[in-house]
Amino acid sequence: MSPPRRIRRGAALTLVFAGVLVTGAATGSFPEPDAPARRTTVGPAPEATHEDVRAAAAEAMADGKSPMEAAERVVSRSGDRWGAVYSEGEYQEFQEALDGRYTGVGLWAGRERSGRIEVTRVQPGSPAAVAGIRKGDRLRSVDGRKVDGRPVTEVVSLLRGEADDAAAGTTVTLGLQRGTRAWTEKLRRASLSTDSVTVRRLAGGVDVIKIAAFTKGSGDAVRAALRQAPAEDGIVLDLRGNSGGLVTEAVETASAFLDGGLVATYDVDGAPRSLHADSGGDTDRPLVVLVDGGTMSAAEMLTGALQDRGRAVVIGSRTFGKGSIQMPTQLPGGSVAELTVGHYRTPSGHSVDGRGITPDLDVGQADGQAAVERAETVLSGLGDAD
Repeated sequence: MSPPRRIRRGAALTLVFAGVLVTGAATGSFPEPDAPARRTTVGPAPEATHEDVRAAAAEAMADGKSPMEAAERVVSRSGDRWGAVYSEGEYQEFQEALDGRYTGVGLWAGRERSGRIEVTRVQPGSPAAVAGIRKGDRLRSVDGRKVDGRPVTEVVSLLRGEADDAAAGTTVTLGLQRGTRAWTEKLRRASLSTDSVTVRRLAGGVDVIKIAAFTKGSGDAVRAALRQAPAEDGIVLDLRGNSGGLVTEAVETASAFLDGGLVATYDVDGAPRSLHADSGGDTDRPLVVLVDGGTMSAAEMLTGALQDRGRAVVIGSRTFGKGSIQMPTQLPGGSVAELTVGHYRTPSGHSVDGRGITPDLDVGQADGQAAVERAETVLSGLGDAD
């Protein structure tokens, strides 16, 4: 496997799968009007076009060579930062992740300062939960490979297995430790669903709606959370660590807080297009949006819309700055290439790509709780102003 292939596919897939199992992610996904069955994801436009990639793949197949490797060479040489080539199985998993589904054992993992990997959450009803694995257990190995000191995303990759060979029903053996007890557990991967929207109510009438990723149904979940929140409550929309997702869901979330109007403009191969919120959103509650350097793509688009429209106060640190749009095309042999075709802008015309969004109130490297407390203070002031 060549280095460009590993880097390109690995980086793109990590955004999705690390989010599914660890922090909540994906890439941006724009609707493509002329091909509704396909998906597009939210860099400079690439020198290579989809036609170039398809032609290289077709020529390689005619010569008895790997069409996927030929496509990867074209994408690698194009300088397209977010361009990627996926095998058929990888792309299927990519789409499943955007739909809020994944194949795995139901573990969230984190790395301690010592470099040890620890189970930070176990999904109820998952193979890991059924086996009795608990939060706080130490993960020592995956299929015999020691994981201490490895990046969490690499551990997630080991847990999932190779995309084309990690279907539901395949097995993975974990080395675990709890206190002085060390043991191994053989788990069978299963098809699981994610819960990308969580809600908690703080004392003082503040509801924190955390969106880990914009997967299918996220917008409806946010609307449901608003309906269930007491009318006098302020809202903290926590988008920290959210690296994107389905743009349709980000627009639906914007619609929950806006009464129609522009959410973003974007271009596809130079052709201008726009995204608008539905009318009838909740425009009365005071709203704070929390962001950080891990807020990306569709999450930046939503933040920019709420900020530019004067609907929310944005608190945190500068966001990542991914405002580019990728579109897919199927290649001979079943693989899929995604290339950058344009960029999106906030309602005021601000380009996010490479710049990010500057919060209204920069709290620097404040820890998670400190940022929430600052949001509570701001909400209190907004409520008094109303």
